[in-house]
Amino acid sequence: MKSSQETWTIGELATRFGLATHVLRHWEDMGLLDPPRDSAGRRRFGGEELVRVAVILRSKAAGMSLEQIAVLLDAGAPERHAVLQAHLDDLERRMVEMERSREMTEHALRCRAHDISQCPNFHRGVADLLSGETAVWHVPAV
Repeated sequence: MKSSQETWTIGELATRFGLATHVLRHWEDMGLLDPPRDSAGRRRFGGEELVRVAVILRSKAAGMSLEQIAVLLDAGAPERHAVLQAHLDDLERRMVEMERSREMTEHALRCRAHDISQCPNFHRGVADLLSGETAVWHVPAV
């Protein structure tokens, strides 16, 4: 990794994170990044931008939208705590669903039923959906 005094071009930064350069430009257009420019007008990404890109990537991996990430990165945003609490609530719902999915997958792996949808034990994993107790949960597109 370069020292904190060095900077990266948009291509170098994109390569570092396995991104296309247009992604970084889009994030800049959205206000997530604001790299300084050199005398020729080229973007020069420093350590602060490197950290912001890492935060954006980690936040996207956790299911946050770019709009939520913009609020996360804006310490002065009045809705910051509400957005973060909503994201925590969403993470909790997703973790419950992932645990249920893991249990169902483990059961399916061990089950002797040829058609898993006919297995009464497997039905317990979807009973709440079948009864109408729970709305269908889905991962939002990000």
